[in-house]
Amino acid sequence: MARSVRSGDVLLLTRAASPQFFRPITVRVIRVLDWTAYDGWLWIDAYQLGPDGMALARRSLYVIPGGAQFVVAPAVVPGRRRSVGRNPVRVGG
Repeated sequence: MARSVRSGDVLLLTRAASPQFFRPITVRVIRVLDWTAYDGWLWIDAYQLGPDGMALARRSLYVIPGGAQFVVAPAVVPGRRRSVGRNPVRVGG
């Protein structure tokens, strides 16, 4: 049985999910929309993610869930930045 798409899922979308994804993108699902769609397709509201897992843009996308690849992604803590290429700054000690 195919897994259903839910809020919070991280998906890798390729041409298998829709021809529009000639270049694959990774998204975090905000919600599944109840818009009219062809049988087997659905509309999702999602954040497109960058390589660091941070949101780049909010998008409404039309996809075939069976073509989406579910990704296990590390959680992103709001308000915290990851240090890149240097030591983190230490405060107070």
